[in-house]
Amino acid sequence: METTATILHADLDAFYASVEQLLDPSLRGKPIAVGGGVVLAASYEAKAFGVSGGMSGRRARELCPHLIFVDGHFNEYQRLGDAAIDVLNDFTPLVQRISIDEAFADVAGCTHLFGSPAEIASAVRHRVRTELGLPISIGVARTKHLAKIASQVAKPDGLVVVDPQTELNFLHDLPVELMWGVGPVNKARLNELGVHTIGQLAGVPGWSLERVVGRAAGEKFTALAWNRDPREITTHRRGQSAGAQSALGRKPAEEQVVRTNSASSGRQSRHPAAGELPARPDSDGPRAFRRPTLGHPLGDARCPDFRDRDPC
Repeated sequence: METTATILHADLDAFYASVEQLLDPSLRGKPIAVGGGVVLAASYEAKAFGVSGGMSGRRARELCPHLIFVDGHFNEYQRLGDAAIDVLNDFTPLVQRISIDEAFADVAGCTHLFGSPAEIASAVRHRVRTELGLPISIGVARTKHLAKIASQVAKPDGLVVVDPQTELNFLHDLPVELMWGVGPVNKARLNELGVHTIGQLAGVPGWSLERVVGRAAGEKFTALAWNRDPREITTHRRGQSAGAQSALGRKPAEEQVVRTNSASSGRQSRHPAAGELPARPDSDGPRAFRRPTLGHPLGDARCPDFRDRDPC
């Protein structure tokens, strides 16, 4: 297991909506939705009114009467998504694309050429912004699981670098729904157990967790809650779905690097959680939690093999 933070997760912000605002600058700063009968993507301005992906167009208009619907330019989405991934490929051959607008990258072997992982991530963000005109959020961490969470925390249009020395302090303060596999159903089940943060999940006995989510999911959730994630970057898979729905804001992008520390990592978090287009609905942003006092780490628990069940 790596002991340094060299895994990047790069996620284009509000990809569909951002592309539409790029193609038509008059849409910038306005509530827009891609789609018609069903919302495929919504900008931040639209999300402020409660509009989200997967919602019917009728309901979206009820929530936001001045919502602007636009037709999707799917060839442009593919072209720009490919171009953003190509930027990552310029830094490392170890790039795993998991959707049209997001990818993992391992930069351990190229730091002698391009600088630290944080510097590489900053350079990627700068190039995507200047060459493509799109905002992109990046998380840098020791594992794929934590890098993906960090990129969600970084949204919109930010960079979060998780220090391996304080990664559990950062992770355990965050809402449980940021974890892969914790959708609305599992979130509700965990909430019934009194679990609202990843730290609280980490302290739940295995037998109790298995009762509500099943053995396989319970083992996986426990492992991820302690950031036990042995998965490596695999470069042979192709993305099959469109991802993140944050949005292009009114202000010019500013580089924001958040380095976690034991005192304040949880309170630095802000994001709109990434959601799949169109199948995965948007989820609420994180809330600040006080990390609970946990029992002893489950250090002897085996790390389940969930690679075949996790597309990441």
